[in-house]
Amino acid sequence: MLDLHQPENLLQTFVKVRSSLKPDEIIFAWSGNIYSVIPGQRNRLLFSIDGYNVGRCIEVPGGYQHLMREVTFYKDPASGEILEHWQNPFTEQAVNVVHVWNDPVNQQYLLDGPYGKFVLPITPLGKDRLCASMDIMLAYPSPLPRAQYPQYSQSDLYQGAEMFQFFFSRQDAENPDLFSIPCDISWTRLGPWLPWMEMADRPGSLLYHCSGYKLTEGYQEIPVAVRNYVEQQQPKYMHAPDEFTRPNETSWTYFKKHRAQK
Repeated sequence: MLDLHQPENLLQTFVKVRSSLKPDEIIFAWSGNIYSVIPGQRNRLLFSIDGYNVGRCIEVPGGYQHLMREVTFYKDPASGEILEHWQNPFTEQAVNVVHVWNDPVNQQYLLDGPYGKFVLPITPLGKDRLCASMDIMLAYPSPLPRAQYPQYSQSDLYQGAEMFQFFFSRQDAENPDLFSIPCDISWTRLGPWLPWMEMADRPGSLLYHCSGYKLTEGYQEIPVAVRNYVEQQQPKYMHAPDEFTRPNETSWTYFKKHRAQK
């Protein structure tokens, strides 16, 4: 019986859900929509998205390191085509789309972390289903200060929220013969305008609503259009990293580098 109050059980369960107790490559894929949220205006569908991350968990003293890369592509919600350019309906300007190419997005899952013992809220759903939740509230100095990037930055403070739910079977989690278990995910994000939208400091935010799952067949299960785009543009994202490195990449730090190269 899985004891939901024991940090050791929670840590091992989360690694089985999120990746694998073995150092195998595991892929999560997701799709969904992005909406504008502007005070006094009706919310507006701007993009659909497809993305995935590919990673492996490595056991280290005291826990695990999760080595990952991730991509997300902004698509036309009507045609489903991956966008290269976008006509901004708020500024009426054409802009170049900068997709998510984050390498790395590494994590550490430690039994004794900087804030104490490993904690993972898990809610029972009926007899067998469980839901693990992670609500991440973000607020830190923006990599794109307004004074230097007035066209691309909404604020000197990056402020947002990322809310994840992982749905899985209690029976799978309690099975000692399973190193990795099936999982479905829900992901909701509230964040500022993307830098490449060139919205400056206009009021408003972006709301992301996505669902996804752990792929059982690996990379070949990713949609063909996404695979083709990755293999043509940056094929290293077909596989997980081999070493744990810092700092992590975000859409803001990637855009900063992308802008500098231009």
